Amino acid sequence: MNGSLLNNLSTIAASPTTLLALGGVILLVIALLRMKKVTFNARMMAYIGLALALAVILHTLRLYHMPQGGSITFGGMIPILLIAFFYGPEAGFLTGFLFGLINLIHDPYIFHPVQVLFDYPLPYMALGLAGYFRDRYLVGSVVAIIGRFIFHYIAGIVFFASYAPPGISPYLYSFLFNASYLSVECIVCVVIMNMLPVERMGAAVRRQAPKISKSK
Repeated sequence: MNGSLLNNLSTIAASPTTLLALGGVILLVIALLRMKKVTFNARMMAYIGLALALAVILHTLRLYHMPQGGSITFGGMIPILLIAFFYGPEAGFLTGFLFGLINLIHDPYIFHPVQVLFDYPLPYMALGLAGYFRDRYLVGSVVAIIGRFIFHYIAGIVFFASYAPPGISPYLYSFLFNASYLSVECIVCVVIMNMLPVERMGAAVRRQAPKISKSK
């Protein structure tokens, strides 16, 4: 029995796709457990719905669409970032997760089931990390977008290595491909975020915001 268990573990360790699937599921479970801490009310649900609608519209009005997925938009991540800033990371995780599913339906690029996980729900959930930087909007935006980049980067290495030109490693190719549009997207988001009265908006929203229940 021990030999069979060791063989199974060695098989899993030798398969990067299996490891990614396990890691992705674990991250989803952790995020779902974090989301359960949020107490929703009608106003908060309305803001999340509005944020999703705005994110879909802004992603539709894109400046450039990459051939293997990914786009430069007019600040398409900002609505999700604002939810994270106003209501905390858990609400941001939920909004990003929902948008990832919407984006998968609206603009799918499916290569492998695990690739779908790392290119759609998980990277947009990572935008919820901005909620940990409520008083530092620009820093929070950059950190959240870097979090999204990491998931796309991993997916690029594992599932899109065959697209790398001769002489370029999959690691470098995935980095250059994803950084080429996410860096511009990050700049656009930071510029727009700097122009918005985020602090006043946040103060107005938080007066009505539900409190996050503390874990026992």
